Amino acid sequence: MTDLKLINMSDIEVEEVEWLWYPYIPYGKVTIVHGDAGEGKTTIILQLAALLSKGEKLPCDDTEREPINIIYQTAEDGLGDTIKPRLLAGGADCERIKVIDETESSLSLIDERIEKAIDETNAKVIIFDPIQAYVGEKIDINRANEVRSVLSKLKDLAERKKCAVILIGHLNKNQGAKAGYRGLGSIDFSAAARSVLLVGRVKDNPEIRVMCHAKSSLAPEGESIAFELSKENGFHWLGHYDINIDDLLCGINRQKKSEMAEELLKDLLSSGSCAQQVIMDKARNLGISKRIIDEAKKKLNIKSTKEGNGWNWSLPEN
Repeated sequence: MTDLKLINMSDIEVEEVEWLWYPYIPYGKVTIVHGDAGEGKTTIILQLAALLSKGEKLPCDDTEREPINIIYQTAEDGLGDTIKPRLLAGGADCERIKVIDETESSLSLIDERIEKAIDETNAKVIIFDPIQAYVGEKIDINRANEVRSVLSKLKDLAERKKCAVILIGHLNKNQGAKAGYRGLGSIDFSAAARSVLLVGRVKDNPEIRVMCHAKSSLAPEGESIAFELSKENGFHWLGHYDINIDDLLCGINRQKKSEMAEELLKDLLSSGSCAQQVIMDKARNLGISKRIIDEAKKKLNIKSTKEGNGWNWSLPEN
């Protein structure tokens, strides 16, 4: 019989979360990056690795940083014909990017070589691409109890080594599901991660890809960040992009949202003025951001009038 041991919360010291890239990738935790094949999830991670290897600023982040060492494991792409060319295209310092040799023995997420490699290289980031290739041959990715055991050990390693662990995964085919249920395999993958990011294409403009926050347990969700990936222009960052994760998954583009915002305002104001709070609540329920509503308001020349403690909106008089 196991003895009972209790922990007093009063004895627990409060710890501040450290960030590799706030609020998207924390140190000492597991982050998952999901996306359909060919959407750019591996490309964006390699571009980030290139910046980190040189100590350069990350997109939409002015944090000054030192160059760090990175371990990158891939089971899908060739190191010489795919991975290194992409790193070089991003200007990476390839001396700082290491790979655990799997020639004689395949790696798994609980392989003791991972901790040895972190210790030897002082790596601050380790990337596994894709998740499914590294859970272990005997692990069923759809069985929660098996997945939970593996991820528990990986989480412990990340915390002990203060290392950011990034798992790259594919989406399942459940098109109607919420973002949290689109990851391939058990929901425990996403449950174990402190941050889950999703990469997808913008409908009607497939050269623009967007990274959206699907889950953020340690900080407010970050704004979506876009990048262009094309044969003509290659890769380059575009900055913040006004689209939420559900719209990205459903293929609703920004232009469509602008049209929805204009129609909503016309409908609500056609019979007279309407409280701003009511308008914002209805827009939020439709997944329309304040920024898009404000743009539609300006386009339609809608007037704001102070009434009591709030504001009312009304269409301009003809």
